[in-house]
Amino acid sequence: MGFLGFSCGLLLWSYGLYTTGDRLFDQRWAALVPLAAMASAETVRRTMPRTAIVAGTLALVGDQFTNGNLVTVLMFTDVVYAAVVYGNPAAARRVPYTTGLVTVAVTVGFLVWWQNAIALLVGVLTGMVSFMPAMTGAVVRNHREAADAARLRAEQTALLAEMDRTQAVVAERARMARELHDMVANHLSAIAIHSTAALSLDDPGTTRQALTVIRENSVAGLSEMRRLIGILRDGSGDTEPAAAPTLAGLDALVGQARANARPSGLVLVLEDTREDAAGLPAPVELAAYRIVQESLTNALKHAAPGEVRVVLAREPGALTVEVTSPFGERPGPTAPGSGAGLVGMRERTALLGGAFGAGPVTDGGGRRLWRVRAELPVDASDEERA
Repeated sequence: MGFLGFSCGLLLWSYGLYTTGDRLFDQRWAALVPLAAMASAETVRRTMPRTAIVAGTLALVGDQFTNGNLVTVLMFTDVVYAAVVYGNPAAARRVPYTTGLVTVAVTVGFLVWWQNAIALLVGVLTGMVSFMPAMTGAVVRNHREAADAARLRAEQTALLAEMDRTQAVVAERARMARELHDMVANHLSAIAIHSTAALSLDDPGTTRQALTVIRENSVAGLSEMRRLIGILRDGSGDTEPAAAPTLAGLDALVGQARANARPSGLVLVLEDTREDAAGLPAPVELAAYRIVQESLTNALKHAAPGEVRVVLAREPGALTVEVTSPFGERPGPTAPGSGAGLVGMRERTALLGGAFGAGPVTDGGGRRLWRVRAELPVDASDEERA
């Protein structure tokens, strides 16, 4: 750009086309010095805008003492524009104010000196050469910054949307994993234990009883699996299935577990101390049901012979679920565990903002028990809606 400007200015100079005459330096070659200096400033207007505008200003002032060249003035407007567009933020704010003050000062000064309308014309020309390019650069810079900010917001929005989508997928996978584990693990554990017993005992009666239990659990497990598959294929967008289990089905759950646990020497006891069995939010009832179900499954797989007690209690603002089972060596067949049951119970409780604990304890008689305890918060507003 600087070379092109210098070439155009040199062409005007060669034809003797000047802006003024009768200046301090009226030699023909004198106009080339400011032209060359302005062309040099043009070459660095983007990389060193502050240096360019200082050199350009000096060249423009020097041009006023020669016969002048139109291209020198035109290149100065580009230098001022570049100083605002490519300069640092402080310079971008300072240049328009400075050029505006210079325009006003030149206009007022010549009005006081000449006291005629030509002073206004000089002020307008000064503003066109300095103030207008600076304001144009400020507008362009503001538009560019606004576009960059909008682009950054769009990128951040897309990133947040992707993070939300990923978190939603992870949360849904975790939810379906909990549902699958809680619904099927109980039945498969009973099948594994009773099939092992049937294989190890050569007793037709015991084998027939074990096969009966295996068939019942297989049918129940298939039914639960079909329901889960139906949920996955349902496109209605419901977050929970319409037929989600509630605490009303807890008696049936304990009854089925009692039949499965009888050969292992376990006695299941359900103790529901709630005065009012209704009025709980659906998520709380589902979490309590699944915690009891998984606790009974763990007792069936690992507990020593004895009493397994399930206790439901209503406390101010919370539903307490506690399951205790004998802790010790377990004779007879067992089923392997992966530890996912405790993880699922803890996750269910955490999603509701409750407290969960599981581990060995000792009762008043010195017996060691395995206790699972969950406190599920119940807000008063939730109770009213339920």
